[in-house]
Amino acid sequence: MKTYSISKLGKMFDLSRSTLLYYDRIGLLQAASRSPAGYRHYSEEDRDTLERIVRLRQAGLSLADVKQMLAGESGPSVSILEKRLQQLGEEILALRAQQHTITAMLKSMTSGRFAPVIDKRIWVEMLASAGMDEAAMRAWHTEFERRAPVAHHEFLLSLGIPENETQKIREWSRSPGKDPA
Repeated sequence: MKTYSISKLGKMFDLSRSTLLYYDRIGLLQAASRSPAGYRHYSEEDRDTLERIVRLRQAGLSLADVKQMLAGESGPSVSILEKRLQQLGEEILALRAQQHTITAMLKSMTSGRFAPVIDKRIWVEMLASAGMDEAAMRAWHTEFERRAPVAHHEFLLSLGIPENETQKIREWSRSPGKDPA
């Protein structure tokens, strides 16, 4: 059976020795065995566990949540991931709000010379040049609105479309046959 020293295991995942010692101390990852001199020996299973820990941490989970996830109960695991997904959505919305605030500041500071990198006109031209006609664009908006209404709203705002027009486009997306007045 292959084993890993603390240094080798740490290098595999770009983690410090002190991080692995901390994981051991809090009961998150303990070495499968120790040498007579007290050196930790990690097994393949320990390596796999650390790989999972690293993935969960990259997803932004706290160590307490990671510990719960490793317990293996699917009910709590699902709720932990759903909670993190909700947090990410909130963080994205907060970042979008910050982006819009900074854009507005830049716009006022530069006397309106600042515009989104891709605005409504450029976006519509790109879709048209890709072969999308009015019906295809409507189908695109309808599907975006159906699958991710908040993201659709934020996307339209990111194109520099004013809130009132964004609302009209979203309503148009939900109402077949109606023009986006």
